[in-house]
Amino acid sequence: YDRKCVFCRIARREEPGTVLFPSEYEDLVCFKDIKPGAPHHYLVVPVEHLGNCKTLKTEHIPLVKRMMEVGKAVLQRNNVSDLSDIRMGFHWPPFCSIAHLHLHVLAPASQLGFLSRLYYRINSYWFIT
Repeated sequence: YDRKCVFCRIARREEPGTVLFPSEYEDLVCFKDIKPGAPHHYLVVPVEHLGNCKTLKTEHIPLVKRMMEVGKAVLQRNNVSDLSDIRMGFHWPPFCSIAHLHLHVLAPASQLGFLSRLYYRINSYWFIT
């Protein structure tokens, strides 16, 4: 836990202004991105403070899979039915603004604006899926 990390505080429900979506996993939280790049833009964040996607190792594969499950479930609960038109990924350092692992979940990907298409470009130097 890093008291200075806003995602740590959100994950521990210390930021009352942030609404958390229900998650079937106690070690993950999900909430709306404050600068949405699509009509639906959520962040899935582990409660445990993990650095960024560069810190991920083989043993984190189940965690990332659960993060993706939570993202898809939140989309479905928010009436996104076409899960083939979504984008999920991580910003590659130094292009991540918060040094706490977080998965971007965006839908519909076909409605990303010009800048969002650049910012969340699949497998670019700054965003990995």
